[in-house]
Amino acid sequence: MAWIVENRLKAYTPTRAEPYLTDTMRKTMEDTYLLRYPRKQAALLPLFHMVMHEYGYIPAGAIDEAAAFLGITQAQVQDAVSFYEEFRLQPSGQYAVQVCRSISCELAGHEAVLGKVRELLGTDPEETTEDGKITVFAVECLGACEQAPCALINGKLRGNLRPESFAQELQQLPPLPQHGDHSAGNGAAHAAKIPGATASKVEPEVHGH
Repeated sequence: MAWIVENRLKAYTPTRAEPYLTDTMRKTMEDTYLLRYPRKQAALLPLFHMVMHEYGYIPAGAIDEAAAFLGITQAQVQDAVSFYEEFRLQPSGQYAVQVCRSISCELAGHEAVLGKVRELLGTDPEETTEDGKITVFAVECLGACEQAPCALINGKLRGNLRPESFAQELQQLPPLPQHGDHSAGNGAAHAAKIPGATASKVEPEVHGH
């Protein structure tokens, strides 16, 4: 399977007056993370996770703010944020559904899973349903090859997927409450609200024989 290369960065014009990196974020970084590393740059990934948790994606303005806060260049921040697929650069639906497309899942039928999702939801990868509830992504390895094909729903693993039952599960996901910037694709904040999901337990689908 060939690696898929894409340009995920787009030019932008700042339109927001208040900063994306809040005072609380900055204090948490200074009191908790920056003390752990010999260089500020090493705290970039924890900062990204914090931004993703707050907004559900990494706004372009947050890239500039992160560079200034950590004393590194914008290019260094952009290199990191565009390398990891888990960091999204555009707002997504309330549920971010990441279907693995790596070799184990490819052999186990991930295309059939995506096909059924496309059929029932009317969306291709990188698209959001018309109601804004679900965005589907095709991503590289999720590290759960023994449960292929697998996917994440707002960060919670679903394994041994069957196309029909998984697509139906997505259709039945309840709408999540809206909280302004905090509503879109906020997987960390909403994971506990996914039916059958817990923060500490992987729950693959169970199928009869």
